[in-house]
Amino acid sequence: MGIKRLFSLLVLTFAVFGASFFAVAKGEGNNTNTEVKPAEAKAGEAGEKEKNKLDVAGVIFGHIADAHEWHFFSIKHKDAEPTEVAMPLPCIIYSPSKGFFVFSSSKIEEGEGYEGFHLVRGAMKEKVVAYDGSPLYDVSVTKNVLSMIIGVVLLLWVMLKAGKKYAANGAMKAPSGFQNFIEVVVVFLRDEVGKPCLGKKYERYMPLLLTIFFFIWINNLLGLLPGGANFTGNIAVTACLALLAFIVILANSKKTFWGHLFNPPGVPGWMKPMLVLIELVSLFIKPMALMIRLFANIMAGHIVILALICIVFIFAAINTVVGAGFVPVSLAFAIFMFFLELLVGAIQAFIFANLTAVFIGQAIEDPHDVHEAHGVAEEISM
Repeated sequence: MGIKRLFSLLVLTFAVFGASFFAVAKGEGNNTNTEVKPAEAKAGEAGEKEKNKLDVAGVIFGHIADAHEWHFFSIKHKDAEPTEVAMPLPCIIYSPSKGFFVFSSSKIEEGEGYEGFHLVRGAMKEKVVAYDGSPLYDVSVTKNVLSMIIGVVLLLWVMLKAGKKYAANGAMKAPSGFQNFIEVVVVFLRDEVGKPCLGKKYERYMPLLLTIFFFIWINNLLGLLPGGANFTGNIAVTACLALLAFIVILANSKKTFWGHLFNPPGVPGWMKPMLVLIELVSLFIKPMALMIRLFANIMAGHIVILALICIVFIFAAINTVVGAGFVPVSLAFAIFMFFLELLVGAIQAFIFANLTAVFIGQAIEDPHDVHEAHGVAEEISM
């Protein structure tokens, strides 16, 4: 029953959004008048049509971009400006020449100012700048920051709830309910990621790997909610996660790792400089691969779902009947992509944790393990 109810809720959600936008498009399309009007009126109508034209790129990138307010949706009116349903967030600005400023994002809009600051919006981000061009530091609680806080709270709640059950019932008693689900995931990561990649030292790094997996997974799921933030689809977020993994790799690396990096064994001397350069480049490519893989996959999923929904309004702008006929097709593809993204969210969290374990395992490899590996390679070659 749970899956059926979830599916029905998704269908209802997409249908409501589709019907509301379609009604707006239909209302605009039917607003015709055959009366001959002067050139000024025609020019005004042309400007009004251009204003009411659906900006697909703006809708898509406005959803996946970070912002100083959490925008949910807009309610369009026939003869008035649309009503924006959004939650203002606190702006925290530090200016070396003026000091700290804390105010609501509702007081600062594009083209308008507050306390000498104004908001500049771009395609993928927006920033607060000073009118006089003086430097400032923006540490505001943006949409992505608030989404991260919600994700951290959920992560702590889930883990502490499961931990209390273990503390009360003991580790030997069979888990039940939500604790059972958490244990299945933890055991899977331990047996399929920790032990194969890290060997006997897996217990030391399991807290890190579990935190990375659940943090990414929870935020991936939050981003799929209607009006959710594109947190893990922000390259700054994935860059910080990759940097954390890179620091752990370097901090725990052993002499064997650096020895093979700067003095590759079994290689002619004239080839070593070239191989050292390649190894150094590959060392920095590892965190970049972690960063780009997660960012690109999550952002692409959001773009595809939004593009499928916007197709309805593109066809509705051409012809109302065609737009109405395309609603079921767009709805079906959007729901399919939604369920696909549920799977992708879990897979990307697993891949990030798995690759982090692989890179750490390469850095903490013991010398005798390396010699044994070379011995096995020589036996195979013979």
